[in-house]
Parts: sequence; structure tokens; C-alpha cells
Amino acid sequence: FFDNSLFGTRLFPTLAGIAILLLCVAMALEMGGKKKAVLLSGIAVLAFLPFYRNHTLFQPVAFDQLFWTAGFYLIIKILNSKRKQYFLFLGLVAGLGLLNKYTMLVWGIGIAVALLGVNRAALYKSKWLYLSGVIALLVFLPNIIWQARHGFPLFGHMAELKASQLSERSYWDFITGQIDPILTLPITLAGIVGVLFTPQLRKYRALGIAFLIIFFTMWALKAKAYYFFAAYPVIFSAGAVTLEHWLSKAHIITYVLAGGMLILSLFIIPQMTPILPINTYTAWYEIEPENGRYPLTGDYADMFGWKEQVALVDSVYRSLPDSIQQETVLWAENYGEAGALQILGKKYGLPAPISRHGSFWYWGYGNPYAKAWISIGNEAESVHHVFENCTLVKQIYHPYAIGEENNIPLYLCDTPKVDIEIWWADYEDHIFD
Repeated sequence: FFDNSLFGTRLFPTLAGIAILLLCVAMALEMGGKKKAVLLSGIAVLAFLPFYRNHTLFQPVAFDQLFWTAGFYLIIKILNSKRKQYFLFLGLVAGLGLLNKYTMLVWGIGIAVALLGVNRAALYKSKWLYLSGVIALLVFLPNIIWQARHGFPLFGHMAELKASQLSERSYWDFITGQIDPILTLPITLAGIVGVLFTPQLRKYRALGIAFLIIFFTMWALKAKAYYFFAAYPVIFSAGAVTLEHWLSKAHIITYVLAGGMLILSLFIIPQMTPILPINTYTAWYEIEPENGRYPLTGDYADMFGWKEQVALVDSVYRSLPDSIQQETVLWAENYGEAGALQILGKKYGLPAPISRHGSFWYWGYGNPYAKAWISIGNEAESVHHVFENCTLVKQIYHPYAIGEENNIPLYLCDTPKVDIEIWWADYEDHIFD
């Protein structure tokens, strides 16, 4: 709809965040909450600081949170109503959630186990529950087919993720990651206690059980803390209803709690997501350069350097004769550099890049008989392994760019000394390194 505009890129995760806010409020109402529960549940979403990052970046996580929240909402509707169409919507949401991010499967496991305790597993006697599962499978089926046709690269990706990141994490990391958003901790604890132990939320106890099952499953798998953030909106709703009941005669405490969460969050938001101009941010937090580079957060740093990379590639590309330009391949070391060339390169009319990193590998190696290759990010050992002639054009540097995108080399190469097709195929086992 918007090509690659910044507005379009940020629009959809922002809409997902707004939808999560509305669904959280709707769940509080479905659980019997009134005005104060609406206030507390809505502000809990606004004060849950990781959401500011998640809902401004176009990544699967924002939509994962949306599908989990929509799924919980539909479970509540099913518990409150006998209307069968909610099962159909649940299947659609689960299927779309699986297409978006495989963590939806953990959500499904938690829900499936928790529902066993609802009225002696009464829902499992309904054909509509199984129809819901069939719909989810049909929606998810294209992904399963693609994985099968490509040798299930998911498993290679997960193995690399576990080896390079998850195996080094301690079980404590996951716990502390849940405590970090401390502003909403009171409403979280109230939600867990309320949905598991209070009479007014007894009907929704399965939600609390599902929450715990998902939590301990991810904890056992040493998952990253943010994987679990999608489970919080439903607990915020339960917590809001519980606090409304507990504080029914202490109205001032309700408003102090809501106002405190919201006001305190305003001071921390700039650290969670890059909303300030870079000069304002560095001045406000008194960030000084170290060895010529500013030690920024990853999100701030990741906004810089890409335009300069693409402009330099374009200048080298335009320096080539027209006949050579038509047979030139742009080879990027990682998907960030390749993505920059793919997106920002449109303005310059650059050819589509190739990269052996991640999913880019599946899109191929371009013209194996190209007369010129412009390499960005690949180190000397890599380019000299592939080509007879390589000239270092420049080491690219930017004071704000993230560390791994600083001092990266740009080479102009020609005359491959390996079979490009074989060289490409041999790298398949390493594309997620």
C-alpha cells in the first residue's frame, strides 16, 4: 500500500498496538469490569514500556502480541457465550498467528491444556472446537508446504538461535525480563491472583492456567523475555477487574495508581524507542562519543549508516561503464545491508542485491557471469576466496551507526575463481550463522 515509506512501515505495527489496547479494555468489560477497570487496563497497556518499541517497529512481534490478545479475547467470548462463530474466528486468528510467528504454537498448547479444566473438558465435546483447529491448520498450511519444499529451514534457524543466543542465557534472564517493566508489575500480580483465586473471576481461571503454562514452557526453553510479553494484556484485564473490586471503596488509590503508571512511563519512553531527534537524545542523556562513536541503544544506532552505504555503492556503480553496469551484481554480507540496498537503492535505480544471509539466500545469486561485483560488508578473506581481482574502495564509518555496521569494507571485484552456483549451494547450512 505504501511501498517502503516510513509512514507505511510504522502504520501497521501502530495499528496492532491500538488494537491490543482496545482488546485489553474489551476483555476487562467481558470479565465484568466497569469504568475503573477500563481505565486501569488501558493505562496498563500504555505503561507497559516494551510495547512502545514493539509497536513502532515492523516486526513479527507486534502482530504476535495482537494475535495472542485476540485469541484470549475470543476464548473469553466462548466462555461467556454459546455462539459458535467465535470458534471460527478463533481458528482464523490462530492460523494467522502461526503464519506470523511460530510462538503462536506455545500459546495454543497453553490454551489446549487449560481448557481441559473447564467444566470437565466440556469444550472438547464440541465439534466447533475441532473445526476451529482445522481452520487454523488450513490457514497455516502454505507455510508448512513451503517449509517442506525447502527442507524445513526453520529447524536450522532454531538450532542456530539456540546455539548462538539461547543456550548462553540463564533461566534467571527470563525471570528478570518479566520484572523489568516494573511500572505494570502491581496490576500483573493482581491479575494472576485475581484470575486464579478470586470468586468473581472463577469463570476465567483457565486464562490464568494458560498464562502459567505458557510462562513455564518458555522459561524451560530459555526463550527471550519479550516472547512472553504477548501474554500480558489478558492479565492486565484480569488485574484491572480485580483491583476495581479490591479498591471499590478507595477510589483515590485507583486514580493514583493509574496516574502514576502513566506519568512515570513518560520519562522512560525515549530509552525504549527512538522517538527523539538524535541530537536531542544524546544531549538529554548526556551521551558522549567513545573512540569516535556514540554508544547508542541498538534501535537508535540501527537507524544510521544505511543511506551512506547505499550512496557509496551507487557512486561506485555509476563509475562503471554502461555496458558493465548492466552486468553488475551487488553482494551484501548480511540482510541489513542487503535490505538497505533493496529498499533505499530504488531511489538510485540500483539492481536488486544478493546476500547469503538468512532468507536472502533463497532468492539466489543473480548473474553468475557478471563482469563486476560490488561487495559491501564482506571481509577480505571472503572476497579474495571468490574473486581473482578485488579492490578495496573504502572502509565505511558512521559515528551513530551500530557497531557491526562500522568500519565495514566496500570492494569492487571481478573474475570469479569459483563456480558461483556451487559456492552458493555449499553455503546453505550456514545461512543463519
